[in-house]
Amino acid sequence: MRILASGSSGVHGVELGVVVTLFVLVAVLGFLAARWRRSGDANHLHEWGLGGRSFGGFITWFLIGGDLYTAYTFVAVPASLFATGALGFFAVGYTILVWPLVFIFLPRLWSVSRKHGYVTPADFVKGRHGSRLLSLAIAVTGIVATMPYIALQLVGIQSVLYVMGIGSSGSSFAQDLPLFVAFIILAAFTYTSGLRAPAAIAFVKDLLIYITILVAVIYIPMRLGGWTHIFSAASTRLAVKSPTTHLPAGSTLLAHGNALPFATLAIGSAMALFMYPHAQIGVLATKQRSTVRRNVSALTVYSLMLGFVALLGYMAIAAGFTTKSLGNNAQHAVPALFDAMFPSWFAGIALSAIVIGALVPAAIMSIAAANLFTRNIYVDYIKPDATPAQQTAVSKWVSLLVKFGALAFVLGLDATSAINFQLLGGVLILQTFPAIVGGLYTRYFHRWALLLGWAAGIVYGAVVAWQQSSATQHHFASQVALIPWTHQKAYIAVTALVVNLVVLVVSNLVLRAIKAPAGVDATASSDYDHDVEHEEPLAVTAKPETA
Repeated sequence: MRILASGSSGVHGVELGVVVTLFVLVAVLGFLAARWRRSGDANHLHEWGLGGRSFGGFITWFLIGGDLYTAYTFVAVPASLFATGALGFFAVGYTILVWPLVFIFLPRLWSVSRKHGYVTPADFVKGRHGSRLLSLAIAVTGIVATMPYIALQLVGIQSVLYVMGIGSSGSSFAQDLPLFVAFIILAAFTYTSGLRAPAAIAFVKDLLIYITILVAVIYIPMRLGGWTHIFSAASTRLAVKSPTTHLPAGSTLLAHGNALPFATLAIGSAMALFMYPHAQIGVLATKQRSTVRRNVSALTVYSLMLGFVALLGYMAIAAGFTTKSLGNNAQHAVPALFDAMFPSWFAGIALSAIVIGALVPAAIMSIAAANLFTRNIYVDYIKPDATPAQQTAVSKWVSLLVKFGALAFVLGLDATSAINFQLLGGVLILQTFPAIVGGLYTRYFHRWALLLGWAAGIVYGAVVAWQQSSATQHHFASQVALIPWTHQKAYIAVTALVVNLVVLVVSNLVLRAIKAPAGVDATASSDYDHDVEHEEPLAVTAKPETA
């Protein structure tokens, strides 16, 4: 068994060759996707940024799955179990909760967006609440929360490069150069093909991940002496007290006092997931309302897969890895496990799944962020008369800037900083829930009240997240914090959402009492049940009633 040590020398040639070969394959697919399923003028934003809203059930299933189950998911969820034990299983819990939750409201978002040509969630907020300022708040929050998410895909690639021996000897140039090359190619095919590129690549990405996980959960336990030994080794290692904190790292069972943190992490993460613009873009790209419902039902399969992925963290413990042997970075646990346990040729396939698993979501995230900037900042505040071709051109260029901004972010800061900002992004993005999901059902809440609630939640969440410290970190050391005036901890994003809702309700009562201007609702009640087969009649007969 090859146990990776920090500073291990030599590039693993077979693994690198497999990774490069598969990377070239998906890059070619990305460029060829420019002409795939072309259904309209390429100079329109809904063509480049939403694939012409033409994706069917099969494509959408892979696209949404490829978008949500990222390289960072592959790396971070097992790393969490490797480092802390059972609390890391909240990720499995929230992916179970998210699908019935979004089954309720995503079809309504698809319908109203299709009817009015909305490209971003901020477009919907502006139309529903009649507020450019609230729309701007939603757009800026989406962009800020998405940027570190893109950066974390690079963290996943860095882990693979390190394990293959590229840059593990201390040469930052050797490790950074492949990242530059990968992101230049990613930027090129995304610029050329738009959303069609990650949609095409998602087939390859998901196939590689399923093969890797199925082989891993059968083959690796056989080599490690079975599941009994794996759980026993994990339980023993996690119970060892840290010389720094004098506390055990965790346990394979949820420790006393962690029930509420676990529950709020699962519930809050489930509520936040589809507030990210990149999660919604795959839904808006579908061609029928029924496609959304079918896919949300079928995507539960990914939750089962994530349970197997999480267990890789315990396998890494049983394989003898320690934080020190991983270069003091738990994010290396899964790539190192694959490198140690699989034959070189299959380790290359498994590591390729992580690399390609970074490309698909990074492309979708950059497109989603670019669409937000174009529609809700550039058009609303800079050039209101921008033509469809101009909007598409701006979005393409911004998608490039977003990618290389994320690259600069990762190269300029360490992996811990990238993770910290992504955790903050989850706190921020959940504060858009009342405006987006609430707006799909009611206009009872005043646009200014929604804005005040959003601001309160953002400020509270950011400050509390910043204040969390540990023996090794001064800030952003935990996703959970004490609930004010209690001794119980909960997910910071959920506590911030409660602050958001309290301010929202109180200010809404005041604004309604003083009869402050509520804005014009551009949607009608029938828009939220709209489907494509009734598109033309509805476009003629829809009445401007208030939903």
